[in-house]
Amino acid sequence: MNLELQGKVAIVGGGSKGIGFGIARVLAGEGATVAISARRQAELEAAAADLRQRTGGTIVPITADCRRADDCRRVVAEVAARCGGIDILVNNDGAPPLGEALSFDDTAWERAVEQNLLYVTRMVREVVPHMRARGGGSILNITAVSAIQPIAGFALSASTWAGVIGYAKTLSLEIGRDGINVNTICPGYIDTSRLRKVFAASDEGAEAVQQRLRAEIPMNRIGSVDDVANLVALLVSPKGSYITGTAIQVDGGLLRATR
Repeated sequence: MNLELQGKVAIVGGGSKGIGFGIARVLAGEGATVAISARRQAELEAAAADLRQRTGGTIVPITADCRRADDCRRVVAEVAARCGGIDILVNNDGAPPLGEALSFDDTAWERAVEQNLLYVTRMVREVVPHMRARGGGSILNITAVSAIQPIAGFALSASTWAGVIGYAKTLSLEIGRDGINVNTICPGYIDTSRLRKVFAASDEGAEAVQQRLRAEIPMNRIGSVDDVANLVALLVSPKGSYITGTAIQVDGGLLRATR
């Protein structure tokens, strides 16, 4: 299927690795110009070179810290200036530390809010005028299934990403008339370097953890980055423009609630 992304300009956060890299690869492969941002310049430049080689697409790396308001403004301004406009925003970053809810002080909570919630609101505030000028656009947030079905130890991310889901739904009601759709994806267990670190840190041993998690998933496998990236590409494309205000889990059936 041709997703009609040729000539579109996308910003993908956390594009140097994991889910962000996978999303950038799929969008660039579909013909979009993709600006990727991340905090570590060397990793970001290496990712950009890899993406260019894999896709033949135009990749614009911009080193930035999504937790900083000035960096959010700078990323959007630079992409708009260099690429002529913005059609797609994918808000994606890592997750706050794991731990019991009562173990975190105010500083940890404030950092989690900056990283997960304020990052999204700041990026959206900056890109919407550019999307309105183009006659529409698409905003997509990456959270996690723990925002819908909380998991012990994930309090920082579950709480702040639940806020993202509420914000995105409200936003979809307010800017739909501008031709901008807003959606949130909630991945389950996805095979990334972060998940592998969680496996390695477990007292059970990495293989035992993987077996236990697979047993919890009806499809009996850990998800791939492509499982997420392919859905993102559809939702931010003209083919998915009538889908808005949703929070979709990509989890192999892990979520038990019918909602």
